[in-house]
Amino acid sequence: MSSTSSNVAVDPAPAAPTPPRALPNGLAAFLVFLSSGAVLVLETVSLRLVGPYVGVTLQVTSSVIGMALAAIAYGAWMGGWLADRRDPRTLLAPALVLAGIATAVTLPVVRYAGEVLRGGAVSAVLLLTAVAVLLPAALLAGITPLVVKLQLADLRRTGQVVGRLSGIGTLGGITATLLTGFVLVAALPSSVIVLGLAGGLGLTGLVLGAYLRRRAGTGLPAPARAKAALALLGLAGAGFASVAPNPCDVETAYHCARVEVDGQWPDGRTLYLNSAEHSYVDLADPNHLKYAYTQWIGLVADEIAAKGQRLDALHLGGGGFTIPRYLAATRPGTRSLVFEIDGGLVELDRRELGVRTGPELTAKVGDARVLLGGEPTDSRDFIVGDAFGHLVVPWHLATREMAADIRRVLRPGGIYVQNVIDYPPGRFIRAELATVAAEFRNVALIAPPWAIEGRSGANFLIVGSDAPLPLDRLAAGLPRLRDQAVLLRGAELTAFVGDALVLTDDYAPVDQLLATA
Repeated sequence: MSSTSSNVAVDPAPAAPTPPRALPNGLAAFLVFLSSGAVLVLETVSLRLVGPYVGVTLQVTSSVIGMALAAIAYGAWMGGWLADRRDPRTLLAPALVLAGIATAVTLPVVRYAGEVLRGGAVSAVLLLTAVAVLLPAALLAGITPLVVKLQLADLRRTGQVVGRLSGIGTLGGITATLLTGFVLVAALPSSVIVLGLAGGLGLTGLVLGAYLRRRAGTGLPAPARAKAALALLGLAGAGFASVAPNPCDVETAYHCARVEVDGQWPDGRTLYLNSAEHSYVDLADPNHLKYAYTQWIGLVADEIAAKGQRLDALHLGGGGFTIPRYLAATRPGTRSLVFEIDGGLVELDRRELGVRTGPELTAKVGDARVLLGGEPTDSRDFIVGDAFGHLVVPWHLATREMAADIRRVLRPGGIYVQNVIDYPPGRFIRAELATVAAEFRNVALIAPPWAIEGRSGANFLIVGSDAPLPLDRLAAGLPRLRDQAVLLRGAELTAFVGDALVLTDDYAPVDQLLATA
């Protein structure tokens, strides 16, 4: 009996897929630090990009922050989704290059879109900030989950890896925020910062791609068509950036500023800050006050003391230095001290608007609230409040505590005037009147009649003093001015203010009060 045997070949079990090779720890940390920091650079600079078109208000700031957070959320979500479906090493370099291109394209897109979306409408604010932030920030936010996926070769160290890279990303954001706010914005125009960041991201992506391709088993080079497409996109972005309309003559630490020559008067100059008209200066005639509110301030100044008598004046906000020039011309020997937060604006005024500082005109660069605290008690005859962030009085300059410090600095009989811009239904002007009246015994209001009636927005001038105001002389002087205005006082003023909120350092919702109904 014989038996036969046969050998049956059995296919071996398929091998488990080899997990992607981790990046060197230093490189992984660098990529997370860079991408997270770049998002915060974009967020900070975006506020300056959109400011010339929609202002720099609480709503604009909140919108930029919200859009950046949305980009981080969606970018991280998409990056994690892709990391589970593709080898992250094939995605890292393209993500960086695309982020660089998107950053470069942001500059011209915001400038072209900004020309169409000018104004403070909520829809314009949201759309313009989304254009400025969303796409490049989302691409950058997707890099961290790609890196994390590569570094998770040992699941026993998941917490350590994720925690370390998360901490490095946070440090990148902190470093970028401080560096941008304290150094870059003060030293470079926004366009240079944006294009420099775009170039840095693109170059990093190209170098990273070459490095990964040289490593064994790290994926295939990008197809030639994809490279060509990316190169064309980059060139298109740079080209658009070079021809995009630039709303600034000078970009200071706080403003996009420009000075335009008056087409009807060769010596006239209009100062624009973040697209809003802020000052008009007649280089040949400092007595020429074009804007109605400056005429009202001039009228009050004319009635403070005997004609030609010198004053000690303090100006909270410099603008184009229109009122200091007027006081110097009408009251020789007057000493004006100007608090202006923007040193770049002071330099622009010297260069373009003929401002000459000296013993009778001094400019201090800094926040008016802070600088006011260092002023001696009973040291000024006349204080002018004319500080704005775009078209909004900064909230900390509009509180009762600020008014109390102004009253402290004024001499007995001194007068405080404050320029305010408001729109129907006029909640902010009423609140600011109530606030000033809480500190000064005598208060009046000068404004166009249609603004008092709530038919349109306008400038309002609050006048306050602990001494009786020259109300009859002010009322008699208003009809002599070019623009129609009325003086509210006594019972009329009380009825206008009603039960308006007194603003304090603890509660001063200025932006919300200014919002139209």
